[in-house]
Formats: sequence, C-alpha cells, structure tokens
Amino acid sequence: MNETVRVGIIGFGFAARTFHAPVISSIPQLNIQKIVSRSGKSDKERYPSVEYVQHVENLYQDEEIDLIVVTTPSTDHVTFVRDALLAGKHVVVEKPFTTTTAEADMLISLAKKRNRVLSVFHNRRWDGDFLTIQNIVKENLLGRMTEVEFRWDRFSPIAGTNWRDSTSIGAGQLYDLGVHFLDQALCLFGKPKTIQANLRTLRPNTQADDYFDVKLGYQNGLHVRLISSLVAREQGPRYKLHGTSGSFVKYGIDPQEEALKQGLTPHSPAWGRESKEWWGTLNTDINNLHVIGRVETIPGSYQSYYQNIYEHIMGREELVVKPEQARLAILLIEMAKQSHLEKRTLEVN
Repeated sequence: MNETVRVGIIGFGFAARTFHAPVISSIPQLNIQKIVSRSGKSDKERYPSVEYVQHVENLYQDEEIDLIVVTTPSTDHVTFVRDALLAGKHVVVEKPFTTTTAEADMLISLAKKRNRVLSVFHNRRWDGDFLTIQNIVKENLLGRMTEVEFRWDRFSPIAGTNWRDSTSIGAGQLYDLGVHFLDQALCLFGKPKTIQANLRTLRPNTQADDYFDVKLGYQNGLHVRLISSLVAREQGPRYKLHGTSGSFVKYGIDPQEEALKQGLTPHSPAWGRESKEWWGTLNTDINNLHVIGRVETIPGSYQSYYQNIYEHIMGREELVVKPEQARLAILLIEMAKQSHLEKRTLEVN
C-alpha cells in the first residue's frame, strides 16, 4: 500500500498560498503534485516539484492524484467538489462548505456513494485560544455555562472589489467569518435550540453584510452570542465565557495566520505559541479555592487538520471535521439570514 497521499489543489489565491499549501507541505506523507492556477500565479521557488496547470481536468484525469483540495470562492465550491468526487478523488474544501444545505446534502450523498473522504477546512478548531477554551469547558472550570460571547472584529472601512463584498450568495461576513464561530459553538455546546440574528451593511461601498450579531439559545439556559464587525478599530475580547463558578476572558488572535503570511511553516520553532501578554484570564472557584490568574494558551496546530485527513484516508483515525458537521453550520447561516429578514427568533430544526 502506498503510504503517500498525492495532492492536487484547485485555486492559488490567498487561501491556498497562505494556509493550504504550506500546511499540507508540513505533513511528510502528503505530496502536492499539481496546482490549478488559472491566473498563472505560481511559486516555483517554494514548491519546485509542483506542476502548475490551468485546467481542473488535469487533476480529475490524473490517476496519481488521490486528494483534491478546493480553495476557490465559496460560490464555486459545489461544482468543483462534485466533479472531484465524480472523478474518484478524496476532497477537502475550504470553508464555508457550500452556500446552501441542499448543496451540502447532495455532496455528502455523493461522497458516500463514491466511498470517498469529504471534509471541510475548519482550521479554527486548531486555534490555540479555542483549544484552550475547549479544555476549560471540558474540565468544568467555570461551572454551568450561562453566557458566552465570541467576537471577531477588524477595521476595514473601505470595501474591496472581490467576491466577498458582492451580492453573490456565499459572500459577506456571516459566510466568511461567521461560519468559523458557528463551527466552534457547535463543537463546544452542540446544536442550539433557537437562533436570532441581525445582519448589517455598515460600509457605503459594499453590497454584502459586513456585520453580524447572532444569538444561539440552548436548552439549559445558555446563551451564545457571535459578533463580527469590519468597522471596529479598537478590539475588545475575542472570547468571554461566564458560568456559575467563574469567568474566562481572552484577547488577541491566534498567531498562526500571521506566521503563515510571513512565510513560516509548522516546522518553525515554537510554532503556534502565543506570547504571554495575550494569555487569557481565569477567575473562578476550584475545590473551595478562589483562583485568579493567567492561563497559558495551548499552542495552535493547523497541521493537525491535515494530519487527520491523511490518517483517515489511511484508515487509521476517525475523521475529525465531518461534512455533516459543516452542513449544520450552513443550516444555521440559512436560519440566521431568515431570522434577520423576518425579525424574529427561530426554533432550530
């Protein structure tokens, strides 16, 4: 049995150049063989053995390609994923999975029929701050959770001209950043009972939502609020968690994306480690002791996503990011949009 999985990538824009190619290359058993770059962009200096082609058929028809990674705009995901599965390839697709649950259902069904692996690149599950929060919740350090807020702000008051700021379905902040928070909320707390959302367009030159405020309600009284704005120069806490025993508050953003932008890789020293100034603050009661202090952030590990893809293809591990989970996040986006339009809270079906 060949222990190497040969990879083809569709698209060589920001996502492929910054996240996928360098992270895939950090896994010894994954070998990038071809990249579809219709724009003609390439990086032969960094990936000298990769063949750059202009047509996706070069990947579909190449019997040596085992895994295809789709990094195109979300408006195109369904077409490329479908065709890759029909060509008999395993598939990883950039988030968001699809633009509708109907598309997600079709692709999930097709992957099962073709007996191929299908997963969505929800890399933010391996952000160091989220890994830390997972442990805090798992260890019940805050008691019964009552209120949680995830916030991801940026300051970009002038909209660009790319597809993210267009009227295309799949554009806007809710699909782009909101899907990360929805996936994290689902991982931590499961499927909510209710959803209520407010979407706004703050910048005069954009056609897509650039602000969202989504509230998820749970059976046990927990309320989870997910917020993002592109017009916020001063940023508040990234995560706030409150429970009956205490609170955890965390500022800052996982350092892996910035490191990747600078050309570093997961092989770099101290990869994913966050500087002490950004560690979160825990204030809680543990075994009749009142504890206040900083919690060292667990190192982030985007490479763990692709290591799991490899191990699952080899039949050695369960798939961590299942397409059914990614499909649920798309359902919540659809319901959030409906809630906004109808100005009411919806029961999650």
